[in-house]
Amino acid sequence: MAPRNRRTVHLDVVRENMKRIRAAVPQTAGVIAVVKADAYGHGAEAVSRAVLEAGADMLAVATVAEGTALRKAGIRAPILVLGPVTAGDVLEGVTSGLIQTVCSREMVLLLGRAAEEADRWAEAHLLFDTGMGRVGVRTEEEKTAMITAFAETPGVFLTGAMTHFSDADGGPEGREYTAEQFRRFLQMTEDLPDGVMRHCANSAAIHCWPEMALDAVRAGISLYGYPPVEESIGLRPCMRWTAKVSYVKDLPEGAYVSYGRTWRADGLKRIATVTCGYGDGYPRIAGGRAEVLIRGRRFPVVGRICMDQMMVDITGAEDIRPEDEVVLMGRSGGEEITAEDIARWSGTISYEILLSAGSRVERVCDGEDGGENT
Repeated sequence: MAPRNRRTVHLDVVRENMKRIRAAVPQTAGVIAVVKADAYGHGAEAVSRAVLEAGADMLAVATVAEGTALRKAGIRAPILVLGPVTAGDVLEGVTSGLIQTVCSREMVLLLGRAAEEADRWAEAHLLFDTGMGRVGVRTEEEKTAMITAFAETPGVFLTGAMTHFSDADGGPEGREYTAEQFRRFLQMTEDLPDGVMRHCANSAAIHCWPEMALDAVRAGISLYGYPPVEESIGLRPCMRWTAKVSYVKDLPEGAYVSYGRTWRADGLKRIATVTCGYGDGYPRIAGGRAEVLIRGRRFPVVGRICMDQMMVDITGAEDIRPEDEVVLMGRSGGEEITAEDIARWSGTISYEILLSAGSRVERVCDGEDGGENT
């Protein structure tokens, strides 16, 4: 059965992006490829294999379940769980050999009990809150308590320390705040044991703050071709989203299109119906602002986007027929629509668009070699 609409992930572009990031980062720093949330909607298993082939040193996920899924898929590379340890999955994380994140004495003790039960040692990274205000150690007293907890907990080893920038892609004030976060991180980690890997640079910092690379950087959204700041290394989007024209009709002047009668023809119009709607993950709010590409040309989405369909004004394009490809995101001819474009039409960010696909959207990974992985 042919899909209603499809997202194609070009793994050759993922690999090239990874190589470019690797080349831009100091050789003394490792690259942690962030593949959380199913690799930002691109497919965690396939993307993980691609980035490891292209030079990534480690993977990062948000949850133990995400990391365990990669282990079951045969991924043997180091995997860091960015979310803090929880009682419900700490044992699974230890059993799967994941590096888990801690930011309280209680979390270290949880890891210790899990390590004892699993009869294997556990590896942890210590998270510092230097200004994100989310989770993490904030004071010297808290840090001292954490170091003591590690010393008193057999089988748990501190191998890394990290923080997360909240405004590295901001303007001058954001840059000032990021510099202060970095200063705090250096201060909080200066007396950690030798061999503890320090990492704080996210995608924005990779491009703007090379001096913040330290021992490793975390490449997230940039890996998928959507750097949050201007960059000069030539990253490209690696996802293409397409649907089809299902129906073409001519509407007379005064005819309405879609729910709420928000769009009315101001003359004779030709309208194409497209097999994608908000049930497929396309933002409903983009109706009346969005554009699509058909046969290399741009056409506006008119009326409200429906659950299963959207309508496009193709007036003057007599060559468009049912079954024609409609590019919702990606290139067609000399034109391109990006996740950032859809985000702008929808009042959101590119991350959300990349993650928005519904369950009936087919995902295909192009350029998957199926080889062995480290």
